[in-house]
Amino acid sequence: MSGDNPFEYLKEPLEINGTSHTFYNLPALGPKYHQLPFSIRVLLESAVRNCDNFQVLKTDVDKILNWAETQAAGVSVEVPFRPSRVVLQDFTGVPAVVDFAAMRDAVKSLGGNPEDINPVCPSDLVIDHSVQVDVSRAADSQAQNEALEFQRNHERFLFLKWGAQAFQNMLIVPPGSGIVHQVNLEYLARVCFNKDGLLYPDSVVGTDSHTTMINGLGVVGWGVGGIEAEAVMLGQPISMVLPQVVGYKITGAPGPHVTSTDVVLTITKHLRQVGVVGKFVEFFGPGVVKLSIADRATIANMCPEYGATVGFFPVDSRSLDYLRQTSRDEKVIAYVQKYMETVGMLRDFSSSQQDPIFSSVHELDLSTVVPSLSGPKRPHDRVAASDMKTDFRACLSNPVGFKGYGLPGDKMDTTMPFTFDNKEYVLNHGSVLIAAITSCTNTSNPSVMLGAGMLAKKAVEAGLTIAPYIKTSLSPGSGVVTYYLQESGVIPYLETLGFGVVGYGCMTCIGNSGPLPEPVVEAVEKGDLVCCGVLSGNRNFEGRIHPHTQANYLASPLFVIAYAIAGRVDIDFETEPLGVLDNGKEVFLRDIWPSRDEIQAVETKYVIPAMFQCAHSILDQYRHTRPATAPDPWPSYQPARVQSHGGAGPAAGGPVSPHMEVYAKITTGNPNWNKLSAPSSTLYPWDTSSTYIKSPPFFAGMTADLPAKRPIKSAQVLLNLGDSVTTDHISPAGSIPRNSPAARYLASRGLSPRDFNSFGSRRGNDAVMARGTFGNIRIVNKFIGKAAPKTVHIPSGTTLDVFDAAQEYSGANIDLIILAGKDYGCGSSRDWAAKGPFLLGIKAVIAESYERIHRSNLVGMGIVPLQYEEGQTADTLGLTGKEKYDIEIPDILTPGMKVTVSTDTGKQFTVVTRFDTDLELTYYKHGGILNYMVRKVAAKQ
Repeated sequence: MSGDNPFEYLKEPLEINGTSHTFYNLPALGPKYHQLPFSIRVLLESAVRNCDNFQVLKTDVDKILNWAETQAAGVSVEVPFRPSRVVLQDFTGVPAVVDFAAMRDAVKSLGGNPEDINPVCPSDLVIDHSVQVDVSRAADSQAQNEALEFQRNHERFLFLKWGAQAFQNMLIVPPGSGIVHQVNLEYLARVCFNKDGLLYPDSVVGTDSHTTMINGLGVVGWGVGGIEAEAVMLGQPISMVLPQVVGYKITGAPGPHVTSTDVVLTITKHLRQVGVVGKFVEFFGPGVVKLSIADRATIANMCPEYGATVGFFPVDSRSLDYLRQTSRDEKVIAYVQKYMETVGMLRDFSSSQQDPIFSSVHELDLSTVVPSLSGPKRPHDRVAASDMKTDFRACLSNPVGFKGYGLPGDKMDTTMPFTFDNKEYVLNHGSVLIAAITSCTNTSNPSVMLGAGMLAKKAVEAGLTIAPYIKTSLSPGSGVVTYYLQESGVIPYLETLGFGVVGYGCMTCIGNSGPLPEPVVEAVEKGDLVCCGVLSGNRNFEGRIHPHTQANYLASPLFVIAYAIAGRVDIDFETEPLGVLDNGKEVFLRDIWPSRDEIQAVETKYVIPAMFQCAHSILDQYRHTRPATAPDPWPSYQPARVQSHGGAGPAAGGPVSPHMEVYAKITTGNPNWNKLSAPSSTLYPWDTSSTYIKSPPFFAGMTADLPAKRPIKSAQVLLNLGDSVTTDHISPAGSIPRNSPAARYLASRGLSPRDFNSFGSRRGNDAVMARGTFGNIRIVNKFIGKAAPKTVHIPSGTTLDVFDAAQEYSGANIDLIILAGKDYGCGSSRDWAAKGPFLLGIKAVIAESYERIHRSNLVGMGIVPLQYEEGQTADTLGLTGKEKYDIEIPDILTPGMKVTVSTDTGKQFTVVTRFDTDLELTYYKHGGILNYMVRKVAAKQ
């Protein structure tokens, strides 16, 4: 099957500072190479290096090299891509490890060797999604939240610790270390791999859609479904359509009061309007030089929100400076620079001569950016801060939609008094209930974090306070943030306002905002108030942040504090004061807002390489002290042998300085983690009493032969959905509602509501996740006509919970389908948004369009993604969803083939099968990608 690499002739020696290396000399492919976008050059290098005429064909290399001609001709071509590594977080990582454990069982049952199921490329899993803001505004908030995290997630963490020991080439980072994307940026990213002297570009896929953040450093990376990531971990290439590359030219410089958050919200709205779904976006132009790596990472982080696959900033001199700032070894930086220069991947943004060919070009002048927020329901609905008051008031009365709540005129000024801590307060529409400095989007950026700290200092000094019922929190993406906030002296002021550190993880950004005070909840419910959350995150979809904050706004950390002080979002900061002191003095936002020059001066002084040295020293120590049976997570990477403050660091056997505590938990864990005693077996000993970890039924009854595909006949519609149904709607990650099917299941297992935890934490248990599918309280099913996790069982006309209706259909052996509008499956990459529908019996989805990752996940679970032809929708076709559907799926399928759908009411129409590649069709024939991999591994024997 496999053969020699036909491009071996491109492999040449490269000497760097007296050390011999090798590399594939891509410029020798000819002048076409230098016309390629820099992001496409990374895809090309991977194809050249991995070409074996089996998984990667010589013709694949030709397709990528001829990218410009392909784009000009409007031709869609499929190419394979083998990323250098994989990153995971625990919400998506736990089900991945569960699948790996179940695959070992399945391989053994088919006569194979279960130990052959292992990651074959470096894989890092960071536990960052489990901690919640249960406690805030207390001196020991972080300790209490972390204790509750371990209490709730003991079974999950024990399972993950087994995985860390059982699987080779996998590093599992214990909780309390930081957010995966920030850890990736600050430590894990190589920029250039050095594997046994062979140099090649770093690239990564991750089971979180915001894996794209790493593009800010010049590393091509994007989010994939957990199912697809598992295949990559097992050595399979990603099969992808060679993308269009949109050039985004940045010019000018931002104004003195504009933050990187304002820039990214502006770009997000612009690119959403342009339409970049499924495309690469590559930034260029002289304005890029004005953006720090942290600024670029912020822009790259929100790539899923503007819809692109990647938002790429090629490596330049600032990238190399960042490697120094984060204490990478000078020898590493030397080979990164030399390699990138030699293969034409080092960018000079001031030189237009380096500009490649793009599919199209759009432009932003940074000087036109104004302070902004986004909301109240979508991250790309940018609102200028100066327009917030009028925009929010308009949203209240607008018809129900992404920018409307449909309140009648007599309800617009509802007020609800309540008592909190023996003091009277009043809530209105627009009252802020949650103010969270959260998410890797902004906590990775020292300029906005220090800016928030400096604003807090000025606010406290001015005598401003925040109402005690507002839930305030600070959840940094790594300990480095806390370090420079402490060193700069702003932590006490943040804590005074209620923004103390509550934990290290995603927290509020992913819906782990924890409970609100009961009097607040009662007032909101009694008055049916549209209250607000303001957060420095990247997602604000309905129902995601908290059930009682109907409106949620994304904002810079500075604005988070400002709106918390104001206590409401319907304020005009230009004309209205933030607060009025006891002496009658009015304090305006402009009085306390720090200038860009002030922030940069503090950043230059306090964000220093010493903060990052601990990461490299301690990880270096791990490489030399890990058990002999433990895999080396970075076999091709040589981190720095650094010493702190001139003394002996841990690599030299000396004491660990306080600075070196920043990343210590990455390798040593924390006391609670170290106390866990995990099984040491090759196969996981499933505990049938566990409500967290359960062997999934995906491989039940599986044989070595391909399953026969039966037609979809007389299928009923389980839900009839509209546009922008998110993966949060399909498979919520937040708290488990007490009146839900999942809650009833857990109660039947003896659990009390306080132990239910979140859906995200129970993704290792299919029984819980199937019951939570389509269980978001904000999902709008056309059968119901309002937001509710319900549907109508068509044969009986009974309104039921979605899971219960699916069970009724299953008992009658009735196939199920979903009808949907545009952008079905948008939002976070979430494999359970495909696994859950599979377990409910969904055979196909018919939608107007799909989010890229979700469509891939549907294919990965054997669900058929179908798309209406251009100009057609369920409404134009006159479909009510109450019909019975026959879908003709021929035995021989080709990518993009059109098939016929017929209803029992006599309607007939054609749809496009969204199997986009031949490899996806192979997965479908096997019943899904995991089944394909099990058969492939078992066949080795």
